[in-house]
Amino acid sequence: MTGRSVLLGNASVVVTMDDARREIRDGAVLVADNVIEAVGTSAELAGRAVDTIDLSGHLLCPGLVNTHHHFYQTLTRALPAAQDAELFTWLKTLYPIWARLTPEMARVSALTAMAELVLSGCTTSSDHLYLYPNGVRLDDTIDAAREIGMRFHATRGAMSLGESRGGLPPDALVEEEGAILADMRRVIERFHDSSRYATLRVALAPCSPFSVSRDLMREAAALARAHGVGLHTHLAENDNDVAFTREQFGCTPAEYCEELGWLGPDVWHAHCVKLDEPGILRFGATRTGVAHCPSSNMRLASGIAPVRRMRDADVSVGLGVDGAASNDGGHMLAEARQAMLLQRVAGHPAALSGREALEIATIGGAKVLGRDDIGALAPGMAADIAGFRLDQIGLAGALHDPVAALVFCAPTQAAFSMINGRVVLRDGVLTTVDVPVLVERHNRLAAALLDG
Repeated sequence: MTGRSVLLGNASVVVTMDDARREIRDGAVLVADNVIEAVGTSAELAGRAVDTIDLSGHLLCPGLVNTHHHFYQTLTRALPAAQDAELFTWLKTLYPIWARLTPEMARVSALTAMAELVLSGCTTSSDHLYLYPNGVRLDDTIDAAREIGMRFHATRGAMSLGESRGGLPPDALVEEEGAILADMRRVIERFHDSSRYATLRVALAPCSPFSVSRDLMREAAALARAHGVGLHTHLAENDNDVAFTREQFGCTPAEYCEELGWLGPDVWHAHCVKLDEPGILRFGATRTGVAHCPSSNMRLASGIAPVRRMRDADVSVGLGVDGAASNDGGHMLAEARQAMLLQRVAGHPAALSGREALEIATIGGAKVLGRDDIGALAPGMAADIAGFRLDQIGLAGALHDPVAALVFCAPTQAAFSMINGRVVLRDGVLTTVDVPVLVERHNRLAAALLDG
């Protein structure tokens, strides 16, 4: 061991998500700099660190991994005009409002979204920023991630197919495809870090079949693979989405992906609520990932994604809170609970277990993002660790199985978080941003966005 060492000790239980899925009572995690050195009982690891953080009464688990979000949408939560709409109507209602987004709004909304995620136990998040009005750049969200200290997968999204060309978004909100590709190349070259334990990676993310051309999908895939970065988009979110693909392109969503080179372990698709059986099998065979967003899918009446069938077909599945305007929350534990319950609502009480839901939220999300250095507490993994107090009222009476309780019981806030070896949440308080000040600033900007 070299450099700074710290022992996170005396935890009631450590949920490792390692290959053996060990759960260690009176557990501890030994961290050297930004990497986990050892995991075991507190007695086994006592005396091996320079510093010790006593986490008595806590459950420790890998930091949760959020695979799909739209940070800027925290500015338009619970908007009355869009509270009771399906996807396409919801988007058309919000596009004109989002067209007023400024760089300051993009940065502050990203800080707000990430603060909410960290407070729920999340340590790594992707963000799908697909509109760039008024000088907004991906750089704005990257600056926010650096300030708060979150591990970040920034995706350079895009919309290029406006209403006049048969797309859904207004023409004023789309970009020219040459400019999109040029900026995609810029952000990869400037920001992407392919090294192990990287805290910042970039992926390319044309928004959806109904907002970009097939040419842009092909060109983005070629550019991503030339630079070794990931690909992300929305797919098969609801019936209207599938109908658009069939009417415009004469194929299913999965066939659309295959034709354009959008299958493989470097690709993950958001939603896939309406992915058909051949599509599920093709995703499994090609190791294509899915970001499951249960709360958003319920909120917009999109349906129930076939997560059980996906997992049985070896599809990589992670969790996503999705945009806060189609969820109205960014709580990863709440999302894990919804994922578990939603698979059961069709009538099978064991369709998804609590531990499976937690697995999807951790190691599952890491796999979807193409990472083998996060999502588990094991030697050689990044020191991304979340801690939850077990003496909270919502967990009272459930300590006979605290691991299941974390998902079955009412979602709780995290008390401790370490990201890349740095403590960013201590005793339930963020150490990197002043939350009350941030909330006040965010609310002022949200009001300004709506007022135009």
